[in-house]
Amino acid sequence: MQYFEEPVKKLPIREFDVVVVGGGTAGVVAALAAARQGVKTALIEIKGYLGGIVVEGGTALHSYYNLWKAFPGVEKRQVVKGIPQEIIERLAQKGGTTGHAEVLKGYDYDSVCTVIDTEIYKLVAFEMLEEAGVHIFVNTMLTGVVMDGTRIKGALVESRSGREVFFAGSFVDCSGYGDLCAHAGAIFTEPNDHMVANSIGVGGVSVEKYCEFLSQNDSLTQYCEGTRSGKEGKIVRIDGNLSKASPDFFKEAALIGMAPVVTTLHDDYFMFIKLNYKMSVSPTSRDEAALAELELRKRQYKAMELIRRFIPGCENAFITRTSPSLCIRRGRCITCDYDLTIEDILQGKHFEDDIMSYGFHDYAPRMQILNGGTYGIPYRALRVSGIDNLLAAGMMITSDHDAHMSTRNTVSCMGQGQAAGTAAAICARKECTTRELPYRLLKEALIMDGVYLETSITH
Repeated sequence: MQYFEEPVKKLPIREFDVVVVGGGTAGVVAALAAARQGVKTALIEIKGYLGGIVVEGGTALHSYYNLWKAFPGVEKRQVVKGIPQEIIERLAQKGGTTGHAEVLKGYDYDSVCTVIDTEIYKLVAFEMLEEAGVHIFVNTMLTGVVMDGTRIKGALVESRSGREVFFAGSFVDCSGYGDLCAHAGAIFTEPNDHMVANSIGVGGVSVEKYCEFLSQNDSLTQYCEGTRSGKEGKIVRIDGNLSKASPDFFKEAALIGMAPVVTTLHDDYFMFIKLNYKMSVSPTSRDEAALAELELRKRQYKAMELIRRFIPGCENAFITRTSPSLCIRRGRCITCDYDLTIEDILQGKHFEDDIMSYGFHDYAPRMQILNGGTYGIPYRALRVSGIDNLLAAGMMITSDHDAHMSTRNTVSCMGQGQAAGTAAAICARKECTTRELPYRLLKEALIMDGVYLETSITH
C-alpha cells in the first residue's frame, strides 16, 4: 500500500468540560445528564439527527420495568426512571408514545410495551438537549484524539466547517462502534457475534388483519393494546410463530432474516419490520459493510413482496421508512474495569457501585432474571481500562454474548448514559480521574436526578 503524508495543519480549538461522542440511545441521555450538572458539554454526532438505534430500529423500548407478569406474586416495579422516563413523558405530550402499555399475551418476554414515534423522538431529543444548554454538533465526525499519557486531551472532529479539536476534562464514548475508545488506544475486541439489521416502516397495511391471520392459525405469541392514532385499546404490538401460521411464509422470511414482530403507534402502519443479516467480519469493516448495506436493501424489497403476498389486508403495502444505514448490535467490545457475566445478570446480582437496575433480557423466556427481579450495572463496568478520563456506555460494554443480550438493549443503554454523563461531569468539575471519583458523590447525584437503585445489595 502506498501512503500520502498529510501536511501539518493548525486546528481551531474549542474547550468544554465534557465531550460525548455519539448522539444515539445512550449519548443523548449522557449529554443531558452532564449538562444538567452545570458543566459545558459537547455532543458529537455523525448524522444529522439524534436518537440512534431508538429511531433507526423503530421497535418498542425494552424495558423500564421488571418482568413481574411472568412471576405470579412478584411486585410490579418501574426500575428505570430518571432522564429515560422524562423522555417518555415529553414524548407523551406530543402524542409520540403509547406509554408503558401492559402486555396481555407473551408477557414472559416483557411485561410492558413502550412504543415510540421515531420522528417525534428525534425532535424531542433535540429540544431537550437545547434546553439543557448542550452544544450540539450534528453532521460532525470524530477523526482522532489528542492524548496526554493515559488521558484524552482532545477529540479531533471534522465537518463541512473544517477540522477542529475539542479539548475537555472528561470524555464519554456512546458511539456504538467504540470509535472514541479505539482512537484513544483502549483495549478492545471485535467479536462479530451478532447480526446487523435494517428495519423498515410499512404503510398501506392492516394491523388488525395481521393479528387475525396469526390468531386464526393459532400462532399469536405476543399481544399488547395501547393508544394508537389517539385511540385507546388498540393493538400496538403483535408477534407470531410464522412456521405454524404459514410454513411457506416462514421459509421465505427466514431466508432474508425477517422477523414477524410488529409494533406501531399509528393506524395502517407497521412501524417496525426488521431484516437481519450476518456479516462474515466485524461491521467496522467499511468495504464489507458496503456489501451488507446492499444486501439489506435487497432484503427490504423482498420483504415487501412477502408481506403483500401472505398477510391479508396488506396487498397494497409499501415502504415508508428505512434506516439510513445498517444498525449494529455490537461493533467493538471495549475492555472496562468490570465485565458483567450472564451469571451476574440471571442471578440478579447487585454491586456496591451500582449505577442502575435492570430487569430485561432479550432471550426471555429462555433467560430471565431470577424471580422477576433486577440486576445492577456497576460504575466500574463503564470505566474504560487504561484510560483515566474516559467512560463507555451502551452496546460497547460486556464481552459475554448472553450478558450483552441484556445490557445492549435500548433502556439499559439510556440508563448507562445517564450514569456516564453524570460521572463525567463530576470528574470534570472536581478535576479527578474516573477512578478517583468517590462513588458516594455519583450515587447521590443519580438518586437526586430520579435514578432507581435497588436497596438490597449482594456481593
